[in-house]
Amino acid sequence: MTIETPERKRHVGRWIGIGVVGVVVLALLAAIGWYFLRIQPSVEQVETIETAFPEESLRPTVEPTEGAAPINVLLLGSDARATDGSLLTSLGDRADTILVAHIPPDRETVQIMSIMRDSWVEVPGHAGMRKVNSALALGGVPLMVQTVEGIIDQRIDHVAVIDFEGFKELTTALGGVTLDNDIAFTEGEHSFPAGEIAVAGEEALAYVRARYPFSDGDYQRTHNQRALLRGAIEQLMTRENLTNPDRLATIFATVSPHLAMSDTVSLPVAIELATQMAQLDSSRVQTFTMPTLGTGMEGSESVVYVNWDGVEQIRAAFDEESMTSFSPAPER
Repeated sequence: MTIETPERKRHVGRWIGIGVVGVVVLALLAAIGWYFLRIQPSVEQVETIETAFPEESLRPTVEPTEGAAPINVLLLGSDARATDGSLLTSLGDRADTILVAHIPPDRETVQIMSIMRDSWVEVPGHAGMRKVNSALALGGVPLMVQTVEGIIDQRIDHVAVIDFEGFKELTTALGGVTLDNDIAFTEGEHSFPAGEIAVAGEEALAYVRARYPFSDGDYQRTHNQRALLRGAIEQLMTRENLTNPDRLATIFATVSPHLAMSDTVSLPVAIELATQMAQLDSSRVQTFTMPTLGTGMEGSESVVYVNWDGVEQIRAAFDEESMTSFSPAPER
């Protein structure tokens, strides 16, 4: 007969506790392992941008930090049609969307800034002013990164390219995206009333492509693209999606054939960032256009003039540890 002394009870309790923790750890490891196996085929479909960054000597210096550093992601949306299996083949001529996603060190907000593709800026290594989009044709993704780094005065950490078919597939995989459309318009066979609308598939593709129905052309198109992106983020961050790894894996599998990413993006990096931002909700995602002064002509080219005083305010805000109180200026 075993006598249950207080000391023995403590030992038994300790081993039971260790056993429970062990089971939980094993369950977590199994879940992570399953997720890696589930998503790995999709990861392999994502094209890698072999050379995404300029030479180190041409980039902003890295300031030492005690805690987390800001993260800047350059997002390029392309209307290109890959005929040889690469999204990058005709990117220089067809990158219609340029976005910078800025994640401050406190990880409590995300700022997504659109850069108008016709913005009149200096492109490093090429005399005079040019459209920002020309950097892709002149020097590919590395020159675009260098040009954008010069604008925001911060390093770009990751680069991602998605073709417009990817927008279509994403909205379909999400079961449609609800967004606030501020101007009613018609594009082809699709009509978009003002107010809250839901788009998916071909309809979503028409929505982000539309430019000619608007008197201000690219301004409204850029605004609409961000409206759809914000709606997609809100839909993606629902509890139904975030608590369902199988659904997340399915969504990623749908979009991955339409993605190209710099080799700085890996699954462990993505998981670490997702962990840091687990409490973020869509209300803390801000979208705005890089400040401009309107349009004009430079020779035969229609261009967008940059408000450099406004850009200086953005640079200062991007330098802050937190941007919870940041409020972008009105776009128009």
